[in-house]
Amino acid sequence: MLVTLPQLAAFLAAAMLITVTPGPDNLMVLSQGISRGRRQGMAFGLGCALGCLNHTLLAALGVSALIAASPLAFAALKIAGGAYLVYLGWGAIRSSGASFDANAQASGPQGSLAATFRRGLIANAINPKVVLFFLAFLPQFVNPAQGPVGLQTAILGALFTLQGALIFGALGYFSGHVGQWLAKSRKASQWLDRIAGAVFIGLGLRLILAR
Repeated sequence: MLVTLPQLAAFLAAAMLITVTPGPDNLMVLSQGISRGRRQGMAFGLGCALGCLNHTLLAALGVSALIAASPLAFAALKIAGGAYLVYLGWGAIRSSGASFDANAQASGPQGSLAATFRRGLIANAINPKVVLFFLAFLPQFVNPAQGPVGLQTAILGALFTLQGALIFGALGYFSGHVGQWLAKSRKASQWLDRIAGAVFIGLGLRLILAR
């Protein structure tokens, strides 16, 4: 089997935790939903999620090329990616919690749903930090012994995009309630950051130490 059920389960658990942790993308989705309405929030969230397909393609091509060209280069990528995840995790653990101003209003006219979707798509697709994250995150759940690495990476990236679309869509729909909760519950936001930070560090160390 190209991708096993335990492999998918572990990947989905990590991906969903990472997606729900307060960060730039989901806070932007909440802001759009609160200031412009549920449909706008959902459109922006769907755009952000589909922007991940760009990073999936880059990761699939890049990781496959590295393995084909040089196992040593792939090992260097794993170490660099693991260190980057540890760095992200440490930053999340030290965070005081994501701040969100529920009263913030987006500037300018509401615009069409298509325009809002494009803004979300572009905001995510051109973010170099997300490219680095995908290069560090996806290879950990790939097993070269099970088949083509590029295809496994593409499947996992597509799955990440799907769960991101569902979660961001829900955030956009329930944006008012979630935004108020984040604004009032700084402690809950802190714990979300800490849990995600621990996951990042664990994944990073696993990637660095993997043979």
